[in-house]
Amino acid sequence: MTYSSSVSFSAGLLAATAMSSGAPAFGQGMNTTTLGHEVVVEGLEVPWDIAFLDDGTMFFTEICQGLSVRMPDGDVHELLGMGGTDGYAVVADDLFCNGQAGMNGVAVDPDFAENRRIYIYSASEMSAPPTNRVLRLTVSEDFTDVSDRTDLIEDIPYKTEATDHPFGSAGAHNGGRIRFGPEGYLWVTTGDNHNPTIPQDPQSLGSKVLRITTDGEAAPDNGTGEDFDDRIYTYGHRNVQGITFHPETGDAIITEHGPWHSDEITVLEPGGNGGWDPRDNMAGRGDCPDGYCGYMPNQEEGMNRYERAAFMPMTDFDTYPDAMPPIWTNNGYSQGITGTTFLTGEQWGEWDGAMVVGYMGIGFGGTPIGQRIDVMELDDDLSVVDVTEMTLPMEPGRFRTLVQGPDGNLYTATDAGMIHRLIPGGADSDS
Repeated sequence: MTYSSSVSFSAGLLAATAMSSGAPAFGQGMNTTTLGHEVVVEGLEVPWDIAFLDDGTMFFTEICQGLSVRMPDGDVHELLGMGGTDGYAVVADDLFCNGQAGMNGVAVDPDFAENRRIYIYSASEMSAPPTNRVLRLTVSEDFTDVSDRTDLIEDIPYKTEATDHPFGSAGAHNGGRIRFGPEGYLWVTTGDNHNPTIPQDPQSLGSKVLRITTDGEAAPDNGTGEDFDDRIYTYGHRNVQGITFHPETGDAIITEHGPWHSDEITVLEPGGNGGWDPRDNMAGRGDCPDGYCGYMPNQEEGMNRYERAAFMPMTDFDTYPDAMPPIWTNNGYSQGITGTTFLTGEQWGEWDGAMVVGYMGIGFGGTPIGQRIDVMELDDDLSVVDVTEMTLPMEPGRFRTLVQGPDGNLYTATDAGMIHRLIPGGADSDS
């Protein structure tokens, strides 16, 4: 299997990586027509997520600004801003941003035509200490205002202070993706806040995937035991940044940041354990800063990513032999894996039915490494059998989200302040 010429790493390095890990290498086993490109919205401040109505109306969030909507004619209306912003129809002074936290995920109610409801995930100072919340809002008939705020979840942990271990800034490991599944329930992804105890804590909503009704109640058959908060569907996660659903089976599939090794993609099971447990003095570990061992292997000189993974595994099968096994581990790298979705429709050729995954990349000597979109072919067992890096018609960036629009094209938001439309077989455009 050959490696795409547009990839950021050398072919030899990744070929060796794939052979040593047993994972599929990047290749050209799947192909499609040339991608066209349009910039849909620009001049934004870190757009984070996107949600569509059937007519192409596009809601989007900016992490330190708020919620806006782009109408099919191109007009943009600023709907809900966080404290300190101007120009929004409504400003919620309790909403704020810090680090990775702010206004993150957005999702549209499946019955929007009847109830005009929309949902967002945002950090809030309404309580002390601050938390992350899932808010439900009603959009006005002319799409210029929102009202009827209802806080469906108020107690998702938020990291309030920096600590003395690496990458300990406030707002870190915040999760934040929300999506409706095929059964009409809202799924919510959260992070571990660099807190060693919450991944395996059955009552904390951090490090979890939640599954709730549109009124904020636990969805039925979440599968966790009686010791668990009944809104929890899976637990033991590190920092889940993407969730999507297989177009045929309906299975929920997540993307999750690794600790300088092993980004993971996992098919969820009701009540499943992701196997992340960064507490110290476990499985031969010693003391760790603040009791959090999540980065300890990275401080060991001469330890490669596979040795790091063995020392501090993302999925700890030794401690949790029944943990959910990942279907992809990014060939042992951690490169800021983020949003994911499935491509559907004949316009995608051999990519019809494939899963696409975005990466923010990591900094290395001032040069970003790994910024890309991968196209993944899954077999009937939902195993990854081929991975191809998408040859992009524009410069890659920190890809925050991937969403297929109602027009069948692929939309992505980047930290450069733009929302892009990728068009199979289409022509480039500056519109």
